[in-house]
Amino acid sequence: MSRIGKKPVALPQGVEAKVEGQTLSIKGPKGTLSMDMMDDLIKFDVSNDEVAVSMINPSQRSRQVWGMQRTLVQNLVDGVTEGYTKVLEINGVGYRAKVQGKKLNMQLGFSHDVDIDIPEGIEVKTPDATTVEVSGIDKQKVGHFAAEIRKWRKPEPYKGKGIKYRGEYIFRKEGKKK
Repeated sequence: MSRIGKKPVALPQGVEAKVEGQTLSIKGPKGTLSMDMMDDLIKFDVSNDEVAVSMINPSQRSRQVWGMQRTLVQNLVDGVTEGYTKVLEINGVGYRAKVQGKKLNMQLGFSHDVDIDIPEGIEVKTPDATTVEVSGIDKQKVGHFAAEIRKWRKPEPYKGKGIKYRGEYIFRKEGKKK
């Protein structure tokens, strides 16, 4: 039995949840998010300011996804109340970034600038030239867009140049010895 799946997800003040057919919708102060149920495996019960996730039939597949579905519901509730933020740091001589309208413009040592379209529902800020803050209510979209930015210039282990997450440790290597 899933220890995580047994716990109901508490709905804070100002957050509403409703089930329409196969879709769970969570509405809060920052917006609305929805998630589809897994057919014939999991069901959502909304009552008394909480969402309970339960199995329809105790098959092996239901037990495998039960805790994950509960965590996804918790992510929806956290997203509509607080939102999610990923902070990226850019290290390197001449490396910088800035937001221009609906595009993120980065100079990363290539012969050309890198322009990335900012997806709908994501907000990008550049408090200074070497910091990029990606925020939004959908945890998956925020993480995916931050990974898209990072893949343009991953941190290298010798000088530490590149784009890294704030708090990420880069294992440094020693250079060649003569």
